[in-house]
Amino acid sequence: MPILTVNKLTKSFGGLTAVSNVSMELNHGELVGLIGPNGAGKTTVFNMLTGIYAPSSGNITLSTGGRSIRLNGKKPYKICKAGIARTFQNIRLFKDLTVLDNVRISMHKNIRYGLLHGMFHSRLHSDEEKKLMDKSIELLSILKLDHKKDELAKNLPYGEQRHLEIVRALATEPSLLLLDEPAAGMNPAETSRLTEVIGWIRKNFDLTILLIEHDMSVVMRICERIYVLDYGIVIAEGSPDEIKTNQRVIKAYLGEDMRNA
Repeated sequence: MPILTVNKLTKSFGGLTAVSNVSMELNHGELVGLIGPNGAGKTTVFNMLTGIYAPSSGNITLSTGGRSIRLNGKKPYKICKAGIARTFQNIRLFKDLTVLDNVRISMHKNIRYGLLHGMFHSRLHSDEEKKLMDKSIELLSILKLDHKKDELAKNLPYGEQRHLEIVRALATEPSLLLLDEPAAGMNPAETSRLTEVIGWIRKNFDLTILLIEHDMSVVMRICERIYVLDYGIVIAEGSPDEIKTNQRVIKAYLGEDMRNA
């Protein structure tokens, strides 16, 4: 059973249809790309998958742990609890909080103590907070941010802020990770490092990943399958080799130079 099934997903804003009858399937452990021109509807799809937008029609089903959950109309926090986490095209950190606190906040759904335990600093509260602290530092170390745990997020270089967003998403313990243009604004060295990190995370966290990215060197290198959107419609789906030789995709997005890439 696919971990994510999207069936005829449509989103309209007034008289404008941003996404039309999009269907996708992601299998457990896959790393799948979602590409297309600016304005094609890629982030709108992500927003529906994570509850920011309610679909106008269609179904979204997440299947994990032997059960299937229909996500239509669910609030973002419930979708996060179900097992979907994401990063954003425009960085959305708590910029005036420390790097460590950005990660700790993301773990709130796993806390077992209640208000009274927190008020009176019970043993359960102390034990849980220590676990959260240790886990946060462990996650930060993956992207080499642990030595900056006490810095404010806004003081990190741009590339490290991108990395922190990924760490914060991982802190929610997702089954499905959505990455919205994670390499945007990065230089070639940062992009190369990020590409390696994404592959490592997918393997070591046993994650399924759906990736929006305009840097085709990233997409073609790490994605096993690719969906292509144009004007809100899926115009192609296949392996990287199939996509870069697809005439409709070349005309709509890639251009002739991508054939031999």
